[in-house]
Amino acid sequence: MEKLKIKNDSTSSPSQPSREQSRDQISKMRNLLFNKYIIFYLLFFIFGFTAIAVRAQGELERKLETYLQVLDIVKNDYVEKNLDDQKLVYGSIRGLLDALDDPYSRFMEPKAYKEMKIRMGGSYSGIGIYIGIKDRQLTVISPIEGTPAKKQGLRAGDLILKIDGKNTKDMALEEAVSLIRGPEGTRVKLSILRRGWKELKDIEIFRAKIIIKSVASKNLNHNLAYIKLNTFENLTAAKEFEKVLREMKDTDGLILDVRGNGGGLLQNAIDIGSMFIRQGVIVQTVDREGKREQLESTGRVLWTKPVVMLINESSASASEILAGALRDNRIATLVGNHTFGKASVQNVRQLNDGSAVLITIAKYLTPDGEDINKRGISPEVEVLVPTKEAETEPEMQVPEEEKDLQLQKAIEILKTKLQREISG
Repeated sequence: MEKLKIKNDSTSSPSQPSREQSRDQISKMRNLLFNKYIIFYLLFFIFGFTAIAVRAQGELERKLETYLQVLDIVKNDYVEKNLDDQKLVYGSIRGLLDALDDPYSRFMEPKAYKEMKIRMGGSYSGIGIYIGIKDRQLTVISPIEGTPAKKQGLRAGDLILKIDGKNTKDMALEEAVSLIRGPEGTRVKLSILRRGWKELKDIEIFRAKIIIKSVASKNLNHNLAYIKLNTFENLTAAKEFEKVLREMKDTDGLILDVRGNGGGLLQNAIDIGSMFIRQGVIVQTVDREGKREQLESTGRVLWTKPVVMLINESSASASEILAGALRDNRIATLVGNHTFGKASVQNVRQLNDGSAVLITIAKYLTPDGEDINKRGISPEVEVLVPTKEAETEPEMQVPEEEKDLQLQKAIEILKTKLQREISG
């Protein structure tokens, strides 16, 4: 993508071009676009593309003419003369992506893109929540354990209707993320609506340095292992998981917990899935042409004993991919409640000025071909947590057995699996 910039060189006004000069600049932009399309037409002709494709480009060209007319009107007639050209360009890009009606295709300004790369390294400054768009509402997928968001009582499913007084209706996901994050020690006010509440509640949260630990673990009674995967976002998540899994090698069974895990990097899901699946598909992708690609296990199996996996409505993205892989390959029994339903593939394309576009290029299917995007994965054994217990959820990364109904059920199922192995 080439960056288009209107240069102001008027001698009559150092800050604003004259109407004639501005229109001349718009005309140059129009000619530049049209010239590029002429070259495009020639390439279509040379390589034998159909007249239909050329006609489609002509239709797009006519629609771009309308956009340039609006740009002309804004530059010359809008009441505020000193407009920020960069802001206009970025706003146009956001509008273009918003028209896709896909909350995960989004634009990031250079600062936001830089912060995203830092966050993938395992730390950033913010309040510590995963957010997404569900039913066109900005929604908390899950707060991260030990962070300001968790300590202030934010919960999965909370709707964020305002950020520092700014309405989030139709707000792009990346804009919301950018508004919530900020320098350590500063404050952000979120206006929250929760199921059962009759009105909004403002929650003020001080930002802090967020260091995400990918994995937590402990040994349970009956020689069972428990591993909680907090995130797939860190570049080191798979290595952290492998280290803990090796430490648990002498236990008889494993409970793998991805409740509250908002997802992250696809490669982490593939690498972790490969520690359980010797041969088979981890996930399928389907692109815009309907072409399917199967991403298979690397075969680095480290665990062959019984597994039960805990999921809930805050398990999203890579968590759902791993859950689908272990279920369809008959490795794990899924226990808990229905997952979030975020299963689309985003490609990050860095642009010339350091900004970036995250564009959805495909969707995920489970190994057996189930489309889970916007649908989620249902557990094989459903255990719903009563409201009272959910409201008193312990603030620990590793839950206590006597306070966790889903964990209790997972232990029961795992013990039954082990008894069958012994008897059978």
